Amino acid sequence: MGVVCSMFPGRLTQATLRGFDWLSNRLLPPDDRPEHQRTGRRGEEDAYFYLRRRGYVIIARNFRSPHSRGELDLVGWDKDVLCFIEVKTRTTHDVKPAEAAVDREKQRDLGRVARDFLRRLPPSCQWRFDVLSVYYEAQPNQPSFELFQNAFSVSYNR
Repeated sequence: MGVVCSMFPGRLTQATLRGFDWLSNRLLPPDDRPEHQRTGRRGEEDAYFYLRRRGYVIIARNFRSPHSRGELDLVGWDKDVLCFIEVKTRTTHDVKPAEAAVDREKQRDLGRVARDFLRRLPPSCQWRFDVLSVYYEAQPNQPSFELFQNAFSVSYNR
């Protein structure tokens, strides 16, 4: 019973946001962003709620550093480990897996931004990089998720 009750507020919030999205699509001017950007934003929204259901406590979204190129899609605690989560969204598995887009260069960029984030925390903080692939294949309103915890490592000396 406790699990169902704790998940309900998140599902209610998610349903409310989808309702607002539906309204905004009818009342506001059309979104001029390219389709892949709209899909990516939607994937980040669904990823946020998916991770919350898994017990993550999200503390930052779309974090940018003034000193580094790149952005951390989501930052959250998984128990006592701080996670920098890169979200990759796709509409198909046909080309290559979404997580494959997190190549060495992307990992370096994420590492630099994470380093700036970590400067604000105690040196003893445990952290890792996760990659979450979001797929809108079978049903556009029911994405599937693949979570890769500790997906890659970046050396960091404070």
